[in-house]
Amino acid sequence: MKVVFMGTPDFAVNVLEGLVKEKYDVRLVVSQPDKLVGRKKELKATPVKECALKHGIEVFQPVNIKKDYQRILDVNPDIIITCAYGQIVPKILLETPKYKAINVHASLLPKLRGGAPIHKAIIYGHDKTGVTIMYMAPKMDAGDIISQEETPILETDNLESIHDKLSILGTNLLLKTLPLIEIGNINPIQQDESLVTYAYNVSRAEEYVDFSKTTKEVYDQIRGLNPWPVSYSTINQTNIKIYQAQKDYGHYEGYQPKEIISLDKTIKVKTCDGAIDLIEIQVEGKKRCLVKDFLNGQKIMKKHDLFQ
Repeated sequence: MKVVFMGTPDFAVNVLEGLVKEKYDVRLVVSQPDKLVGRKKELKATPVKECALKHGIEVFQPVNIKKDYQRILDVNPDIIITCAYGQIVPKILLETPKYKAINVHASLLPKLRGGAPIHKAIIYGHDKTGVTIMYMAPKMDAGDIISQEETPILETDNLESIHDKLSILGTNLLLKTLPLIEIGNINPIQQDESLVTYAYNVSRAEEYVDFSKTTKEVYDQIRGLNPWPVSYSTINQTNIKIYQAQKDYGHYEGYQPKEIISLDKTIKVKTCDGAIDLIEIQVEGKKRCLVKDFLNGQKIMKKHDLFQ
């Protein structure tokens, strides 16, 4: 099969590498335009573009795929494979290839349609997630399901660990599914619209930790945003990023939610049903560090102070 692969972030790199390793004829890779990053505003290629160039594959980076797609049609692909591409693909590209266009999506559809399914699966407290291979449709992540595989979300998992697990799972599932598509040995299943949930991109407001929530809600939010974009909270006009925490379901009478219970190797903060121990943080203007190291000589907070 002549393949056009469309993807942008790290998650999609493993999928592209899998196609190349299995000798699929990837004629063209489509990725988002390069972006200016860092303080020096240096132009940086997307991870998928870097992977494609490493393998000598032509890269196409339209600013607006809805208007600029002729290069893809010129390739005359048998199939288009997308994975976290980042733009809505026009209908003509979904219908023109012999085997249509399929997508590798990091959730158990119809749950968590959208751009942040891995973050939200953890933040929402799901005990499992997975990958879906589906036909692409004009409506976001609404196409028929071709194949699906799940994996548990462990208490010790965070965004990074689930991201890496799903990238491997998605690659393996795609490589098992493509031969079945080619021979027509598939039975696509229409998604049940009554079960649809959404996982829109994480907003700045969703990064903010409210310690008046339950211990589990706070814990899931922190690990669901670690290591990017990272949760944060504010105390005494100082923003603090929170990378790692532990749950504590002890009874702390006399303390109110958001109040610091103790500063002894951890920052123990009262929640509505227990407490949360902050283990690894980054104070604005400082380096990321373990709380036990931060507490040596710090003057930002003291016992009984309240997070905002």
